[in-house]
Amino acid sequence: MALSFRKLLLGFIATALVACRAAPLTQTEVVDKAAQGLRLIETEPGVEPVWMTHAQKIDLLKANKNFFDVTETYEPPSADSTAKLSLARPRPNPGQAAPVNVTGYAAPSRQAAVNPLISKISLDSMQSFLTNLTSFHNRYFNSTTGVDASLWIKDTLTQITKANPQSSASVSLFPHAAFRQPSIIAKIPGRNPGGPLTILGAHMDSINLDDVEGRAPGADDDGSGSVNLMEAYRVLVSSGFQPETPVEFQWYAGEEEGLLGSQDIAKAYAKRGEKVKAMLMMDMTAFVKPGTKEVISLMPDFTNENLTTFVAQLIDTYSLLDSEINNPCGYACSDHASWDKYGFPTALPFEATYPDNANEIVHTDGDTVDIEGFSWTHTLEYTKIALAFAFELGSA
Repeated sequence: MALSFRKLLLGFIATALVACRAAPLTQTEVVDKAAQGLRLIETEPGVEPVWMTHAQKIDLLKANKNFFDVTETYEPPSADSTAKLSLARPRPNPGQAAPVNVTGYAAPSRQAAVNPLISKISLDSMQSFLTNLTSFHNRYFNSTTGVDASLWIKDTLTQITKANPQSSASVSLFPHAAFRQPSIIAKIPGRNPGGPLTILGAHMDSINLDDVEGRAPGADDDGSGSVNLMEAYRVLVSSGFQPETPVEFQWYAGEEEGLLGSQDIAKAYAKRGEKVKAMLMMDMTAFVKPGTKEVISLMPDFTNENLTTFVAQLIDTYSLLDSEINNPCGYACSDHASWDKYGFPTALPFEATYPDNANEIVHTDGDTVDIEGFSWTHTLEYTKIALAFAFELGSA
């Protein structure tokens, strides 16, 4: 998209958003508007969301404007809402470090156990996983092939789990009432089953912004992060990993349409009082812009500073690459933001310096492994970090 057109589009959208801001909504209004096909969109923290058509949502995406679609998760403010976390009324100082259940993270110390597991990571396995994921016409959240892709991930993880019963791991679908594609959760139970969760997430959906029903291989966005988690899970489960506290791997549906799947899951976990030690998001990990330095870039906003420092230590300990603190990615830029809004500590390692060196072919039919800059050895480093994150924190 030409920069001048993008600026015009953003200006139009900003004007529309200001014009459409309204008083807090009642739940009846939300249900009625949703039944008319409208969606409730939140583009900034601390303000009431606005109604948009689906076409207007796509315009936001084309203009690189991040947002939450809160149609199903909106909670009208109440008299005591200032004491509660809500997707419509985020906690004070949004974008700063979220309140955490633990105040800090011990430096990595389990190299003797983790390094042998890292040596078992297989590029052939990762390539096989991604070949299958990108073979679906698209992984759009409301398409038949999007559902099929989700079921393929679940079935593949189930096969891995059944082949290694000593792990006691389990795999399940997390259905979403508002759209067809389910999310997937694979859980490795801990010796202390009531201990805080260590969560690793990626989004398994894809989108073509020129035609949402068109071809959308989504190799980098976010086939790469999905494969990082699949391979880390395979190695851990096949090794008989038994953590002290539970570890969950989650593949989210509907990220491209406003973080839909992760919002449902994070809200459900918050409502039932789950304790979360840490949440790591893997979203786009395979692209290195030709001529640039290869780094693992850590997002600074809507993440937890202590956890981000710990992930940087993991990179220093287990990766061949250096880390850097990235530029802010903005509000609702990936599924970690859903967890951050509910007060859970998150971190997001990204493939490159944002936005200058990021992959510009995403959200098209050209997001394949064949583009210049797609790097298997680069994304391999993120699988190492995912595996080490799960082992180090699950064992703590």
